[in-house]
Amino acid sequence: MITCYLNYVIDPYKLKEFEHYSKLWIPLVNKFGGQHHGYFLPSEGANNIAMALFTFPGFAEYEQYRMDSYNDPECVAAFKYAEDTRCIISYERSFFRPLFE
Repeated sequence: MITCYLNYVIDPYKLKEFEHYSKLWIPLVNKFGGQHHGYFLPSEGANNIAMALFTFPGFAEYEQYRMDSYNDPECVAAFKYAEDTRCIISYERSFFRPLFE
């Protein structure tokens, strides 16, 4: 199992746009066999940092999702929405393996 952690720097004046973008991706990750754990939007503290967490059974399944997402019309539309609105300034992606015991 692999969990992807996305750390976003967002435009705080485009929070509504980023929230819409986030809502687009949750079902898309699930559609490709992942389990989305949600987006976490600014509340207290920094107003330009957001994050997301989602899990795939393994890194190979995550890589397949990444390749397939570039050809999926809904994913392409979500990528374009972020580009058009410029709600995301930058992001970094890290991977973790959960430990339950």
